[in-house]
Amino acid sequence: MKKQKNLTSVFIAVLLVFGMAGGALAAWGTKELDTEKIAVTFAREVERGGYKILATEELKGWMDQNKPMLIVDTMPYEASYKKQHVPGAVQIEFPIPEMKQLDDKTKAALEKLLGPDKKRLIVFYCGFVKCTRSHSGAMWAVRLGYKNIYRHPGGIKAWEEAGYPVGKVK
Repeated sequence: MKKQKNLTSVFIAVLLVFGMAGGALAAWGTKELDTEKIAVTFAREVERGGYKILATEELKGWMDQNKPMLIVDTMPYEASYKKQHVPGAVQIEFPIPEMKQLDDKTKAALEKLLGPDKKRLIVFYCGFVKCTRSHSGAMWAVRLGYKNIYRHPGGIKAWEEAGYPVGKVK
């Protein structure tokens, strides 16, 4: 029963995320079957990952409230993070597709970045909803015992589309 309730919650969250992005997807000419495939893939990632999700507006609200959190950009440093990132975000790159295993070097780097506080609020993001980098980061944080993990699925693309400022490395 609990698993069914969790799956229902994830599905509702997915519908909300894609409902907010509906206008943008329609403008791109996305067919409903394509949108459904994206939504189902996303819902299954969230279920496998065991993390929570939050929309762009929610993340911005948390930042405006100075909510203590670590924001993690999972995109490549040179090609993405250096050019644009959510202000205050730190960077660690995760590959595409989903990481099935975590090697010792990546595990050590991730644990060092996330720190010893397993209850710390941590938000992962990447480029856009279909990008799986943030999924891998969030999923592995959960598997390493971190309890307060979120994924911001719209990533830097949604952040920019909302008109929010971006950070850059000079």
